[in-house]
Amino acid sequence: MKKGYFGEFGGQFVPELLIPPLRELEKACEEIIPTKEYQEELDDLLRTFAGRPTPLTRCDALSKKLGFTLWLKREDLLHTGAHKMNNTLGQCLLAKYMGKTAVLAETGAGQHGVATCAAAAKLGLGCTIYMGATDVERQAPNVSRMKLLGATVFPVSSGTSTLKDAINEALRAWIVNQDTTLYCFGTAAGPHPYPTLVRNLQSVIGEEIKAEMLKRMGKLPDAVVACVGGGSNAIGAFYPFASDEKSASVRLIGVEAGGTGEPGCYNSAPINLGSPGVLHGELVMLLQNRDGQIEPSHSVSAGLDYPGVGPEHCYYAKIGRVDYGVAVDREALNAFRTLCLEEGIIPALESSHALAYVLEHPDRFAKGSDVVVNLSGRGDKDMDIIREHLDIL
Repeated sequence: MKKGYFGEFGGQFVPELLIPPLRELEKACEEIIPTKEYQEELDDLLRTFAGRPTPLTRCDALSKKLGFTLWLKREDLLHTGAHKMNNTLGQCLLAKYMGKTAVLAETGAGQHGVATCAAAAKLGLGCTIYMGATDVERQAPNVSRMKLLGATVFPVSSGTSTLKDAINEALRAWIVNQDTTLYCFGTAAGPHPYPTLVRNLQSVIGEEIKAEMLKRMGKLPDAVVACVGGGSNAIGAFYPFASDEKSASVRLIGVEAGGTGEPGCYNSAPINLGSPGVLHGELVMLLQNRDGQIEPSHSVSAGLDYPGVGPEHCYYAKIGRVDYGVAVDREALNAFRTLCLEEGIIPALESSHALAYVLEHPDRFAKGSDVVVNLSGRGDKDMDIIREHLDIL
């Protein structure tokens, strides 16, 4: 496979001024990350600071209704409340080994921003966060957390004022500050080497799913389901299965956000509804019009409100290794409510899309099978949105 590509997807489509820091990062990935010193320090941070390993929780009440065993991979229990910490600790530690004094990042739902701030504070790095103005408003609790952790938060008002625009501003800032700063990219997308770097740091999710299922059930799961925006939690859950021939029987299902589900509405399902194009330095599936202009996306969950998706997901969709479905806002909100009331767990709205797919389509899973949903984050950040849409608050 061509370097930096997953089949036809991926690459490094960036301004010339971004080539030097990307080459520096690629060299660091090749020379620093494999070292015993880096790996031991990262493992210690993941265990003693982040709280790995995270457990698998069996959903007894829902399993009885569904006719198969539903498990949740509890990334919501990780420090700062989401899978993002796996990635930010790895990248911030890499920045420190590279001699950088600061990191910058983009964020949508705010979870990557909070995790970056926490990792930066732990490792003594300065931190700047770029966040769409729309997301600053609808994810106010996470903005407060970022500021408490010492970060400077810049609201971005250009474009749709969401994640896409925050990434644009962060890339511009990196050009100016590349000597002292590493861009801590939040998802398995962007220009090479970010998709591979983020996937490798998030693969701990899938490796732990494998190990715990084998220990508790003596077998691999029959299916693994995860929500897909940019795609980091899903690629982390999928890759250890997709890259292993012995795991070929494990079904992998990614769930994109379908927005309101109303005819003619914009959504955030580029794999299902998009076409190939270039965004944020990579060739991927995009929501775009006939002239190649990016269409605005929509999802009730800020973390899935993105018109593109990581290149490895595009590749897995193309070769048929992963099935990609869609859950609309209404279904995700219903899944959110159901998990709260049936199992006593408050999920992130992003994760609720993955759960919604299972709850809405139980006939697509064999009776008596073991299905793992990656619960990528917790839902306390979403209370204002939930209050607006549900009558339970």
